[in-house]
Amino acid sequence: MEGIAGHHPGYDPSDVERWAAEPDKRPGRTAFQRDRARVLHSGALRRLAGKTQVVTPGVTGQLWDASPRTRLTHSLECAQVGRELGAALGCDPDLVEAACLSHDMGHPPFGHNGEQALNDFAKDCGGFEGNAQSLRLLTRLEPKRFVRGERGGEPVSVGLNLTRAALDAATKYPWSRGAHPTDPQSVKFGVYEDDLPVFDWVRQGAEPYRKCFEAQVMDWSDDVAYSVHDFEDGLHAGHIDPNLLFSEPERADIWRVAIGRYVPDDTDPQELADALDRLIGEEWWPHGYDGSAVAQARLKDATSQLIGRFCLAAEGATRGRWGSGRLSRYGAELVVPRATRNECAVLKAVADRYVMQRDEQERLRADQRVILAELAEALTARAPADGLDPQFRALFAAAGDDRARKRVIVDQIASLTDAAALSLHSRLTARHR
Repeated sequence: MEGIAGHHPGYDPSDVERWAAEPDKRPGRTAFQRDRARVLHSGALRRLAGKTQVVTPGVTGQLWDASPRTRLTHSLECAQVGRELGAALGCDPDLVEAACLSHDMGHPPFGHNGEQALNDFAKDCGGFEGNAQSLRLLTRLEPKRFVRGERGGEPVSVGLNLTRAALDAATKYPWSRGAHPTDPQSVKFGVYEDDLPVFDWVRQGAEPYRKCFEAQVMDWSDDVAYSVHDFEDGLHAGHIDPNLLFSEPERADIWRVAIGRYVPDDTDPQELADALDRLIGEEWWPHGYDGSAVAQARLKDATSQLIGRFCLAAEGATRGRWGSGRLSRYGAELVVPRATRNECAVLKAVADRYVMQRDEQERLRADQRVILAELAEALTARAPADGLDPQFRALFAAAGDDRARKRVIVDQIASLTDAAALSLHSRLTARHR
């Protein structure tokens, strides 16, 4: 029977509970293996293939066909990093992989740019945050399990009905909007007001604001994956010239990008200079890239070296603090050395400076924000008769007030791929021109 503590070393029976109890269809699998399978087979995960990571799919302007990463490829790479790091520290590897696979599910079309546009639209109904949307997808929107409604009413979706530990591991920001533990103005949060009942169930017994150990592993794996791979993609596309990293004016720009965004405001630029110099000084560092097979292989080796460097540093520091036993849930904290965080931050800042801040990318992002704003306006005017998928049409009809109906429109837009958002916008707005 699923849920026996002996099948999940390091975890209690409460960790494998589900919001809605259900039998196991195939005995022999662990609860966390089921969680991983449910995420892997979900439509929400597949749709990430059509959502922007850094460079919009199909709009690269690159010198070589580097097949830039999408949200899906990033999630798969994050999952590989997280599974191995988690297993090395004693976490259940299927649990960490499920969290890594699902951590970006709620991100809307056009990446963080779309997140900003939807947050503007939803400011009077609870705002929008990709991580809060992920929890909503996992526990409500992704069709997998339904339970009986109250007093014989319509069946109610419980999403993928993952275990408590899996939902907690996927929660990067365990607080609601405006409840950040140190910065009430922070735009980061992990749950909408509508979803507080299941969030409170997930967080049962947890210290407020504290991330479980698996969520910390997921979070660091996310940082490692996107910092290294965004840098790799920037080199592939010809946007990053490694020789510029020796220029003092260019380096000063990088420190300005990093400080406040990727490292604390009081970080000494010299720390960042030392971090970049440590990386540049490694024999595997890519000092040039011409697209040849040899250059591709050297760059791929550099990405492997960087991932290994960042993960081994975290593993060693965490073991040094917490010992050699099995680490899981709330029994430990992930320790990442400051020097390692600075190296990771420098890579993020380099990709930000030379890829995301290109003029054509800013023009594209401005256009995308207009598209989502117009799409939201058109859906508001035409829903539910036109523009909503059947799933969201039913939710719209069942919504009790304008605030709830607006949230359904946000849910619909957030579910779209980049191409689907462009297509729906074109169809709905063409009628009013």
